[in-house]
Amino acid sequence: MRPLRLDMAGFTVFRDPTTVDFTDADYFVLVGPTGSGKSTVLDAICFALYGTVPRWGGARGIANALAPSATEARVRLCFESAGDRYVATRVVRRDGRGNVKTAGAGLQLMPAGFDVTKLDTGMDLEDLGEALAGTPAEMDGAILDAVGLPYEQFTSCVVLPQGQFADFLHAKPATRQQILVNLLGLHVYEKVQVQASERGKTAEAKLSVVEQQLEALTDATDEAVEEAAARLDRMRELTRAVEAAVPGLRAARESEKTAVAARDTIDAELQSLSSVRTPENLDEATGATTAARAAAEQAAKTVHEAEEAEEKIRGELAAAGDAGTLRLMLDRHTELQRLVEQEDWFAGKVSVAEVEYRDALSAAELAQAEHTGAQQLLEQARQDYRDAQQRDRAAALRGHLVAGHECPVCEQTVTVVPEVPQESAVRLAEAAGNAAKTAAESAAARWRERDAVARNVESDLERKRGQYEHHRSRLAEVRAAVAGLPDLDAVRARLAELGVLQGRLEEAATAVRTARESHRTAQAAVRAAEEQQRAAWRTFDTVRDGLARFVPPPADRDDLAGAWAALVGWARGEHEARLTARAEADAAVDAAHTSTVRAHGRIVAFFTDADLTVSSGDEAGLIRAAAVAVERAEAAWKRLDERRRQANDAAEQRNDLQRQSRVAKSLAGHLRANNFERWLLEEALDLLVDGASGILRELTNGQYELIHDKGEFFVVDHHDAGLKRGVRTLSGGETFQASLALALALSEQLAGMSTTAASLESIVLDEGFGTLDAATLDVVAATLENLAARGDRMVGLVTHVQALAERVPVRFEVHKDARTAHVERSGL
Repeated sequence: MRPLRLDMAGFTVFRDPTTVDFTDADYFVLVGPTGSGKSTVLDAICFALYGTVPRWGGARGIANALAPSATEARVRLCFESAGDRYVATRVVRRDGRGNVKTAGAGLQLMPAGFDVTKLDTGMDLEDLGEALAGTPAEMDGAILDAVGLPYEQFTSCVVLPQGQFADFLHAKPATRQQILVNLLGLHVYEKVQVQASERGKTAEAKLSVVEQQLEALTDATDEAVEEAAARLDRMRELTRAVEAAVPGLRAARESEKTAVAARDTIDAELQSLSSVRTPENLDEATGATTAARAAAEQAAKTVHEAEEAEEKIRGELAAAGDAGTLRLMLDRHTELQRLVEQEDWFAGKVSVAEVEYRDALSAAELAQAEHTGAQQLLEQARQDYRDAQQRDRAAALRGHLVAGHECPVCEQTVTVVPEVPQESAVRLAEAAGNAAKTAAESAAARWRERDAVARNVESDLERKRGQYEHHRSRLAEVRAAVAGLPDLDAVRARLAELGVLQGRLEEAATAVRTARESHRTAQAAVRAAEEQQRAAWRTFDTVRDGLARFVPPPADRDDLAGAWAALVGWARGEHEARLTARAEADAAVDAAHTSTVRAHGRIVAFFTDADLTVSSGDEAGLIRAAAVAVERAEAAWKRLDERRRQANDAAEQRNDLQRQSRVAKSLAGHLRANNFERWLLEEALDLLVDGASGILRELTNGQYELIHDKGEFFVVDHHDAGLKRGVRTLSGGETFQASLALALALSEQLAGMSTTAASLESIVLDEGFGTLDAATLDVVAATLENLAARGDRMVGLVTHVQALAERVPVRFEVHKDARTAHVERSGL
């Protein structure tokens, strides 16, 4: 992993947007005073990739990402790994309750040739390429795939922060071994062993299935296939024989059908002739028509008489007058009587209402006078209250007066001090005022109440006066309308006369309707009788037309009974003449049926000889049965032949699976039994320790060299007779030198030890340079310069030692003011 560009905003001490451009910075240093924010740059790299920082103590320290009083922090890292360029972004926000959470995270694969220097500083999660992760949970796996190292190993081999520089040196053998497995990509051998085991199991499972298939195909032998082919030939011979015999059977059946048709024709003629019978009640049909016509004529006469009587009564009713006019006269007389009776009642209601109104008006005027008096008393009480306030203020001054002194109000000499009252005049006036106010409010309420009653009574009086005037006006109108009319008794007598005539008219109308209904019934009876007679002739014509092929005798259309008698006699003679022909037709049918049975038996014998049974008797069914036998035999032969091929394929597949299983088991066994991965780790550790030992000798002027025993690291002290010491016994400066040698060796030799593992394309050191003396510092600087000069690694330092920083070609100077930290690039 090689960083290309780092953008920060609101991240710890970097409150303002800050960009660190690592482009072309193969060898750089972050330099600045202690506490200026140098290590924070490395924290931002770790946070962008893994969401945490070593100094925070885990993911729970995410609140440390926010600058003081900031509500949001954004970090974006553009980096290169194994030839691809990526951009990782994380956003942290503080909500309204003070909780700090990751609000956004993403990893994108940038297009080839993308210029990271042209990115804006907004750090939005815009589309910069193919999205590999879009949530914090997805980031873990995506970063591991892109960088090749988990968080713990990244901070042990790439970015070595303060306090963890010696982690790889002091790590337990198991931990160090796992780091090397990831760095060298040795887990691929474990995957090969697992996949080999899985393939062996898969081959065994498939082999079991193939064995079951072979057991199910034991009947698919060459002998069975040959036997099926022979049966197919026999079925084909059966088909040819049946097809040759079917025409004879078809001819026999045609002859039988012809004989049966001739016999059926004679039977039909006999049936037609024997069915001729004279209809029942033939004489009654003719007599009923004459009687119905006479009854219809009498009913028409009765209708005429009833209609004449109805017209006579209608004339009498028209002469008697209009019933509607008489009823209107009666209504006018009745209304006049009612209005006269109600006149005194309306006048009495108006008189009572006038008396009630005068009483209510007097009560309202009295209540108004009481209200006016109460208001005057209330005003007097208010004036008394103001006077009492003045007296109380004057009494209050008396307590300060002394005889012989000047009054502070009138500035005259006081001769006698008046006595101070015992009771407050304001309190007494206030009580009197409250009583007057209560009385005034009660009087006002009574006045409003009685005034409302008076207005309601007045409104009721006006309404009743209006009703009385309307009544008198209507009475005058009705009297004028009745003045020219007959009296009430005359009107009633004329209405009674009209009622009698109306009753007679209704009776006459009923008689007309009854007569007309009887006439319609008689006409229907005539039509029914005539239809019965016509139906009898239609029946005769139908029977005679059905016998037209036998040429029946002609019929007399005036004598229905005679026509039927002649036709029945003729039919009996024709029936007797055809009985002899019926016996001859029966003999012909029997002979034809015998020939058909004989021809069918010959074909059935063909199926019996072929060990088959046939149920169909028609020609098409026999041919179809033979064809089905051929199809079944052919299908059985093809099925056996296919199963034989399946058995041969399964045998070949079984042999191939047995071979695959043996190879997979053998490979898995070799990888598991020889501990191939352990051997590779030991070789890698030997090379790593050998390279680190050479660097350490150079850094310590030949005093120390590094060795390992069973995974543990030791140093050999040549200034102490080659004493072997544990690395934990080294001093702080010596530990730094040993850790630096190991880190540099790891960075130098990883590429040579593996081509498929995580690529350590950069190394950043953040510890210990201030503990070195000038000579050792010079050696360390020269070592780092040689490593950077190779061009295959980015080398970075974090220090406040100016002497070391001045030897680095690219310097990122970090300083901090009262608001935020700043990074400025200098050098090449």
